[in-house]
Amino acid sequence: MSDRQTFSSEISEMNEQGSSLWRDAMIRLSRNRASMASLVILALIGAACFLIPLLPWLPNPNVQDLSRIAEGVSGDHWFGTDQLGRDLFARVLYGGRISLLVGLVATGVSLVIGVAYGLVSGYAGGRLDALMMRTVDVLFALPFIVLVIIFSLAIQEPSSQLTAWVTEVTGLSSETVAPMTGLIPLFIAIGALGWLTLARIVRTQTMELKNQEFVEAARSLGLGHARILFFHIAPNLLGPVIVYTTLSVPGIMLLEAVLSFLGLGVKAPNSSWGTLIKEGADRMEITPELLLFPALFFSLTLLALNFLGDGLRDALDPRSSKD
Repeated sequence: MSDRQTFSSEISEMNEQGSSLWRDAMIRLSRNRASMASLVILALIGAACFLIPLLPWLPNPNVQDLSRIAEGVSGDHWFGTDQLGRDLFARVLYGGRISLLVGLVATGVSLVIGVAYGLVSGYAGGRLDALMMRTVDVLFALPFIVLVIIFSLAIQEPSSQLTAWVTEVTGLSSETVAPMTGLIPLFIAIGALGWLTLARIVRTQTMELKNQEFVEAARSLGLGHARILFFHIAPNLLGPVIVYTTLSVPGIMLLEAVLSFLGLGVKAPNSSWGTLIKEGADRMEITPELLLFPALFFSLTLLALNFLGDGLRDALDPRSSKD
């Protein structure tokens, strides 16, 4: 078969099967080697952090063995031990759970707030839009990290009450419940204050879409504003929102690492990659392994998320591709 016949058959097959934005985007994404490699790396890191700790042979990350302080890499301790004789491999995996959860949950909170806020602002227009955007400008002018610290400290008491309630209802010990409920202030604080940029992006896209023909058709059918917003305009914002979400997760994970580095994030004896990096930085001249392994996992995750975000941007918007 000649090249012309092959090309013609491919075109006819595409016409028969049809195509869509999402199918074309997935095809373009699959051709991006850096993005696909990043996806594999993220899958491996996620599986390691959430599945390996379920295995019975993994040591408890908080159990101290003072007879094996600061040991190097060995068959018993793959990453060595820390200054209290705790297994570093287990602590890196358990710390990865917390860092990844903070990134995903806080991003989810900011996603819900930012999309809803931007949709309403862009669709309403006029004075309401001006008032909502001036509020965003004021919040942008305030120091973000200071706000997160103040907000997280303000909701620590409700978090303690939640820990006591969950302990009473489930019958579990406070040592089991507290590591997760204690993170709720961090989730809410970062997520509730990290939606500002997303709100602006969604507002701009909404202002462009609200005058399109399909929105006018929905109005002519008598559909309400809420239905038009969330069932007609919002689905057309998925591309930019997905790209921004992928790129914002590394920033939130980095913020959690900064807060943990300052002692305002995860509380001892639990760990995140941020706390492990802080502990390793304090002893890097004596035992560099304490800094090397958590920093390696953290850096790989951030790089993979950024490469995946770039690939999704190019896949969902071919005009932004450099190729």
